[in-house]
Amino acid sequence: MGKQLPASELKRDESLRVVDNRTGKEYTVPITHNSIPANFFKGIRAAPGPNDRPEDETERGLRVADRGFLNTTVIESRITYIDGDNGILRYRGYPIEQLAERSSFLEVSYLLIYGALPSPSQLSHFTSEVLLHGPIHSDAEGFFRSFRYDAHPMSMLTSAFAYLGSYYGEANPSLQGQDLFTKAAKGDPVALQNMDRQIFRLIGKATTLAAMAYRVRQGRDFVVPPTGMSYTESFLYQLDHLSPTDHLSESHSNKPHPVLAKALDILFTLHADHEMNASSTTVLQTGSSLPDPFSAVAAGCASLYGPLHGGANEAVIRMLLSIGSPKNVPAFLDAVKKRQKVLSGFGHRVYKTSDPRSFIIRKVADEVFAVTGRDPLLDTAMALHDAALKDDYFVSRKLAPNVDFWSGLIYRAMGFPMDFFPVLFVVPRVVGWVAHWRQMMLSPSGVKIWRPRQLYLGPSTRDYVPLDERTGAFQVGVGMEPSVIEHSGMTKRRKLAEAAGKVTSKL
Repeated sequence: MGKQLPASELKRDESLRVVDNRTGKEYTVPITHNSIPANFFKGIRAAPGPNDRPEDETERGLRVADRGFLNTTVIESRITYIDGDNGILRYRGYPIEQLAERSSFLEVSYLLIYGALPSPSQLSHFTSEVLLHGPIHSDAEGFFRSFRYDAHPMSMLTSAFAYLGSYYGEANPSLQGQDLFTKAAKGDPVALQNMDRQIFRLIGKATTLAAMAYRVRQGRDFVVPPTGMSYTESFLYQLDHLSPTDHLSESHSNKPHPVLAKALDILFTLHADHEMNASSTTVLQTGSSLPDPFSAVAAGCASLYGPLHGGANEAVIRMLLSIGSPKNVPAFLDAVKKRQKVLSGFGHRVYKTSDPRSFIIRKVADEVFAVTGRDPLLDTAMALHDAALKDDYFVSRKLAPNVDFWSGLIYRAMGFPMDFFPVLFVVPRVVGWVAHWRQMMLSPSGVKIWRPRQLYLGPSTRDYVPLDERTGAFQVGVGMEPSVIEHSGMTKRRKLAEAAGKVTSKL
């Protein structure tokens, strides 16, 4: 990749030497924290060459192309660190293994948002505020009932976060001034208090909204968040509580099973943040235009809804169901090697060795299965797990089980429907989203709207052609004209009626 200089010419310097072979000019680019400023390249300019188009803007400086943001840093952060090559994940410097084993979800939430593990009094205050902000306005019942009975819970949850913002005008910079939150960076205590109030609301109401989306599908009444329970206990209670008389039964406890509540707490800890993933980036991209935080979180929720992000553990279950039994695993893996099948739950965009969360979640799975009973899919999962880890094809490609491989099995064992899996991802990830959003609002240099560049490859200047002078499509290729859509039902009958009106009936 690079030409090594002789040792006699090498002098350590935190910079990058660039020679533009178009002009012969040499540039020195500063290196800070092993990164170079993309804006520096705007100063590297050249006259247009024989293969350059006007749209390439060569005289205006180089642009940095990075499709999919594979090697682009967009923000300075102190929240989460990932070393994908060595399978390391840390929240604010603390290894995820220690936090999952010794901490709780709300304690980790405090850590992610405020930067340090809380004292007992700080944790008590934070927990109290989050749980006190769990209840939602009674009008929300009408909002959720307006969805079809079979609406996807992620559609409901995404809409609900945006809807939530309509209640809190004091949290909307469009109404209160664009510096509503950013002036907290200058020490404004009112702005800081306002910001934290919205964070309490978002974390507290995340479980409430998720439970309401779940109960719409179940055809059951909504449940007010209880008192005297932990965050995950309250969530499970809101999901499963049937009637006000439940507590009168000697065989029924108000509290959910402790093993399930603890398992969910650990899963929430593991999913709370994961650096600049697709949904966190979406929250910050949206947040950079300074909307209310509820709108930013709704945007993140929509991003996570996609099957390449939040739907991975659901894909694992569908894959295992399609395999059927352990005896079919070898044939399935052969099909994967031939690119006829997709192996879900293995490998990761960031982790090049193992996902550190997968080892933690494997232990949680055993504890859950001990309570719920052994899932028939587990035998197939273990057979796939063992076979893939012994196969050089997958080992050489660093395809090890990730967190999604086990979390789907746990959620299935706990009785959650597959289309609710992404919701169980969103609830804890709200914490990571608001932590990054808060960090952005408190940036000493202020908030700049995120406005990436593009490489324009379309046509150069063209003259308009009047409609009656056009003979047909000017471009040929897939997607270059509207598709022909097949209609049925009411639309089909209307089109038939319109066509009949243009001809004389022979009847």
